[in-house]
Formats: sequence, structure tokens, C-alpha cells
Amino acid sequence: MAKPYARLAAAVAIASALAIGLKMSPLPAATLAPAAQLGAPAPAFTAKDISGRAVSLHDYRGKTVILEWTNDGCPFVGKHYNSGNMQALQRRFTAVGDIWLTIASSAPGEQGYVTPAKARADIARWHAAPSDFLLDPDGVVGHLYGAKATPTMVVIKPDGTLAYIGAIDDKASVDLGDVKTAKNYVVAALDELAAGKVVAVPATQAYGCSIKYKTS
Repeated sequence: MAKPYARLAAAVAIASALAIGLKMSPLPAATLAPAAQLGAPAPAFTAKDISGRAVSLHDYRGKTVILEWTNDGCPFVGKHYNSGNMQALQRRFTAVGDIWLTIASSAPGEQGYVTPAKARADIARWHAAPSDFLLDPDGVVGHLYGAKATPTMVVIKPDGTLAYIGAIDDKASVDLGDVKTAKNYVVAALDELAAGKVVAVPATQAYGCSIKYKTS
């Protein structure tokens, strides 16, 4: 009679190990939420920034807007900041007039949640250069765009339509060295839009750490 119980215990142990391992594994793409459809108007939102100002997507009508979901405790996010990649992209595209909005959608008490002071400290530590940093502790903006992992990236055209959603690049790792050899989907989308072309790859699988949304 001991064997069935032994097999059950082994199965539980394996399941537990897999669950632990999955916490740091690349996550599947943030499935497009019903509100966020490629080629359709990007979901409208208003959120407070770290200075307490209400910021609306509509404020930037006529501009290309990049949304970046972040989590300062996520090693996948850390790869892009510790390598200097994310900051370089922020500076490159805001220099030509694009708007870059960094968004934290983790719930209070969860990994990735930041207060305004903590967000400012992260910006200073990483020498980040977004146009603004938005706080979304209730997860309203994140759910509108179906964001499930950090970093999830979104590109919105000047006419307000959704042009790209998904991963920042095609190297789902935490290795800083992979940044140099990766195909950057965000750069490709923005360069294609600037050239008047159709975005060749409009949606990909976002990889990274799960966004810890508010559950109640």
C-alpha cells in the first residue's frame, strides 16, 4: 500500500519544483485584451505619474507613444537597464519627439510595486530617461493592454492606433550579453513607422516576470 502514496508524494514534489522553477522562467505573451486590438485605437487611460499629475494617453495624440511595463525587482527588466539598453532607447526615441511612458502595475506589497519616491530612486539609479513614469497600483492600465510580464512593450501610432505589443526583443534571457545580438522588436517597429512602412512584426510573446496584479 505504500507505493501509491510514494508515487503521489513524488508527483507533488515534482509539481512543487516545477512551480518554483516557473517563477523565474520566461512567461508566455500577454494575450491581447479585448480592449487592445492591433490596428484599432489604443485603449484610453488616465493614471497618476510620480509627481501626482494625472496623465492621459489623449494628452499625446499626434505623437508616437511607447509604453514600457516595468518591475524593478525583475531580472529580465534588470538585463535591459543594467546593460544600459533601456535608457539608450528612451533617449534615442524621446530625442526625436516620441513619448516614452514607463508603467508600474504591481499591487502594493508585491514585487515591482513602487511609491513615487522609490520610482524616482530607480530612475536616478538607472539613469533612466522616460518622458514620464506612471503608477498603476490597481492594474487598470495593465489589464487594458493585457500586460502579463515585465517588460511588456507597446507602440502607439500618432493617429492613436496600436502598432505593436509584446516583447522588447527575441532573447528571452537575463544575460546582459544577449542585448547586443538580439533583434529588438520595438526599435524595428519604430523605425518602420518613421519610414512610413507597415510594422512587419506587430505582435510577439512578451517574456519576463509576471505582473503581480491586485487581486481584490
